[in-house]
Amino acid sequence: MQNRFFAMLARMKLIRRWGLMFSTRDENLSEHSLDTAFFMHALLSLHNRRFLTPGEEPLDLGTGVLLAIYHDAAEILTGDLPTPVKYFSAEISEAYKAVEAASCQSLLDLLPADLREDYAPYLLPAGAYARYLPYLKAADRFSALVKCMEETRQGNFEFRRAAAQTREAISAMALPEADCFLRDFIPAFEKTLDELQTQEDF
Repeated sequence: MQNRFFAMLARMKLIRRWGLMFSTRDENLSEHSLDTAFFMHALLSLHNRRFLTPGEEPLDLGTGVLLAIYHDAAEILTGDLPTPVKYFSAEISEAYKAVEAASCQSLLDLLPADLREDYAPYLLPAGAYARYLPYLKAADRFSALVKCMEETRQGNFEFRRAAAQTREAISAMALPEADCFLRDFIPAFEKTLDELQTQEDF
């Protein structure tokens, strides 16, 4: 019997993000998910190496990366709902969460029964993954911030306010790992390729 799960996942690259914004280059859901996974890995590494408290269990990097890869999988079926709509009211937010959960369950149901247990924790994360969620939110925001920075570097001021708001939202999270990443790693995204390939600071 042919299975459709991975063919559906492949459609992530067809889902365009930032639907209400003029972009110099379109960003798709597949790109966003990979970027979010990169940032999630970095944030969890920073946590485990620099900010782990005595007696605290380290966060599992693989679990975090998989949560990031699948965090927006529901949008394969729902599309990318613009943020002003998604958070217009508490009622709309709750209704959309229910739609997302139903969409993820639909994707999960496409898998053979003996594989579902391996995917369910990432498509439908439960309370056991609560420790990872602040880092996932931060990683998601870093992906958005980098997109905003790329657009403003191209002279597209459509993203200027979104960049400032996203940066403020990251800072407001009061996550030391996110503050560290914002300070030490994000400035490099302003550099040209030549600048990135040299050891000199510009």
